Amino acid sequence: MALFPHLDSVDVLDVRRVGATIRIEARPRGERASCPRCAGEARRVHSRYRRQLADTAIGGYPVLIDIRVRRFFCDTTDCAAKTFTEQISGLTLPWSRRTPAAAAMIEAIGLAVAGRAGARLANQLGVAVGRDTVLRTVRAIPDRPVEEVPVLGIDDFALRRGHVYGTVVIDMTTRTPIDLLPDRTADTVATWLRGRPEVQIVCRDRAGAYADGIGTGAPEATQVADRWHLWHNLVGAVEKTVIRHRADLHTPTETTVVGPNRTTPPPSTGPVENRIVTRTIERHAAVHELLTQGRTLSDVSRILELDPKTVRRFARASDAHALISTARKGRSILDQYAPYLRERIDGGCLDAARLTREITALGYRGSAKTVARFVYPLRDAAAPAPPRPAAPSVRQVTGWLTRHPDRLTDEDRTGRQALLTRSPALATTCRLVRDFAEIMVGRRGHKVQEWIARARRDGAPALRSFAAGLLRDLDAVTAGLTMAYSSGPVEGHVNRIKMLKRQMDGRANFDLLRKRVVHYV
Repeated sequence: MALFPHLDSVDVLDVRRVGATIRIEARPRGERASCPRCAGEARRVHSRYRRQLADTAIGGYPVLIDIRVRRFFCDTTDCAAKTFTEQISGLTLPWSRRTPAAAAMIEAIGLAVAGRAGARLANQLGVAVGRDTVLRTVRAIPDRPVEEVPVLGIDDFALRRGHVYGTVVIDMTTRTPIDLLPDRTADTVATWLRGRPEVQIVCRDRAGAYADGIGTGAPEATQVADRWHLWHNLVGAVEKTVIRHRADLHTPTETTVVGPNRTTPPPSTGPVENRIVTRTIERHAAVHELLTQGRTLSDVSRILELDPKTVRRFARASDAHALISTARKGRSILDQYAPYLRERIDGGCLDAARLTREITALGYRGSAKTVARFVYPLRDAAAPAPPRPAAPSVRQVTGWLTRHPDRLTDEDRTGRQALLTRSPALATTCRLVRDFAEIMVGRRGHKVQEWIARARRDGAPALRSFAAGLLRDLDAVTAGLTMAYSSGPVEGHVNRIKMLKRQMDGRANFDLLRKRVVHYV
């Protein structure tokens, strides 16, 4: 029976197929048995009975082992057992209806895919079993003893996101899970660590509860803050800084400088008013010429690339001079600023509010409505201004400041350099980020205090808050920026826990989840 090494201790009498099942009849070898209580040998047979054991399948067919086992008298006088049933090594277990091989297969299936899916898979493999039996088998797995673990990793995971959280403990040397704790409180962590005095290093995130629990349960252990969390927190501070200086993201398009010391408008480069009048007359003539050809207003708008409202206004005017707002009678408060306004409009500035602010700096004391009444007709007649280039997004700029320069494209480098040139605050942020990255990559934790001082002195409010948080957890941060340990393996197991929870549709009790996490590696 080379296919069944666990049958080497019995004599196989018959092998036959009965329906869809392969039945193997056997009987135990030898004339003696060992008492499970006193370990004394017995030879007197009390009785015999049949045991039917389910075994692993052959070719998809279920296997049933039919064996006649014996009950012996225990001849040891001081033994409490009068009789006992013999157990065949590798084949039988007390009160079990499966062989150890079949039980091990169900256990492995249950650890891998849990209840319903495990039952379906086992039935396909030729072992008839229900989902409850699969779960009972998993829950009955004994906990293996935990050896000395000098380096631990601790992180939280969601049992019910936003409501209930647990803690996973990882052996950082073997990168295997050791235990799952039902919550993430400092008392639970401290109680667990008190029973393991060999712990020397504990890797954790920035959570204060874990810091307090480790400090209470293992005060001599070195706490190591995870570098990924440090960088993640820094990126968040940089993003807040970019949002604070969002106005600096826009590329300046205006070159005209207006200041309180300026008393005269800039010199004109040409007869602006004459150009506006000429353009208005030409457009008026073109519109009416197309209309006389039988074109519709929509056709005229498409051919001349003008706004439909502008075409309609030109069509209604019988004379082009009626459209020119400069032919006004009498004096106005805007007369001395009219050349400046026409030049700005011809240069592409069509915002009446902005023009009002500019001429106010030059001495204008009138209302914004007066400027608007002057500007709107000229704006409609003027050529459309070129579109303003789109500003980079906050996320894009955050990436410029936090990614390695070698990973930026040429376009990103150009945009980054232009942004840092016009924004001193973001330039300072970029220098601080670069220096922190050098400390983290080069494991120069001894320089972090100097960096914190610089960030609190020169950095934006978000960076100052980040630096203050580092100062509160300085020992763990320094260790994290100096030692080679990190919480990467712990995060990997947190993701695996998420997968196991989804696999069980989120209905796993904590004890079942713990068995699957600890024993299925």
